[in-house]
Amino acid sequence: MNGMQLHSYGVPTGPAQKRIGFFLPHTFAIMPFVAALEPLRAANRYSGENLYSWHLYGETDAAAVCNNGIEIQVEGALESARDLTRILLAGPHDPHRILLKDTIPYLKRLAQEGTFLGAFDTGCFLLARANLIKNSKCTLHWENIPGFREEFPNIEVSAELYEIDGNLFTCAGGAASLDMMLTIIQEDHGNELARRVAELFVQTSIRTGNEPQRMNVQHRHGIYHKGMVDAIELMEANIEQPLTTQELADCVKISKRQLERLFRAHLQTTPTHYYQTLRLKESKRLLEQTTLSIVEVAVACGFLSAGHFSKRFRLQYGATPREAREIYAKARTN
Repeated sequence: MNGMQLHSYGVPTGPAQKRIGFFLPHTFAIMPFVAALEPLRAANRYSGENLYSWHLYGETDAAAVCNNGIEIQVEGALESARDLTRILLAGPHDPHRILLKDTIPYLKRLAQEGTFLGAFDTGCFLLARANLIKNSKCTLHWENIPGFREEFPNIEVSAELYEIDGNLFTCAGGAASLDMMLTIIQEDHGNELARRVAELFVQTSIRTGNEPQRMNVQHRHGIYHKGMVDAIELMEANIEQPLTTQELADCVKISKRQLERLFRAHLQTTPTHYYQTLRLKESKRLLEQTTLSIVEVAVACGFLSAGHFSKRFRLQYGATPREAREIYAKARTN
């Protein structure tokens, strides 16, 4: 073990080859954090060496409280971090909270020093606000992509599991953190060690970054009729400019009447109602995540007027878009 001490579980008790920092703001999600940290410990365990150490930082030196209420003790505020090889930024449940004006200059300094910067879940917002995503491609959780694109229209963002682009690495969060870290271990120390770590966590494969974040339509709805699956995929891809039921039927090469029968049989609804619900869900995300006006949200979700949009939104969610936005804003300050 090259004279270095290592706990039998893989916890380093001496200097490690690579020092990995984790930034944990309040209301961060614990699952992607653990999924990113545990592969480092397992890599140490299987290699018998201090390959990685991990160091936790918060907004202050107080314990970071994740979104399920568990407290995680940190070493200090991020500004106290030193000599990191890589740093991974978690994000809070509400990405609007990621302002942290004192943290942004420090992140810029880390980038200038050559530290590899990464993020999972909504941590990408902090990198973007520090202007550290320029010509690189990034990704984040699919629920937060609309709000990110609205705030940072010039940044290329994908809906894939993870992106590793030069010194920048980002992922969607959740289980994707494990896949991204396995890929990093693979790049650092080879396929065999990455495979052994994957097997420890009951992973039958290391997913590539370009795999989709979400389940396909078949698995989400238990639907296997190709025409219906194709129709739903078309709906999801055409939120701002909705297609008519006839246009959908023409595109998937079945009759309008047959498409309506399929929706009634499999989803107990009509294509029109399903499509409208899909668009209203997207409008809810935009109201929560962006500063778009009610009219702009209505247009972005394919409604012809703000009045029609407000009526449909209230029927779906029991509040007008304006009331809903006020509720989100109030929750954000609590």
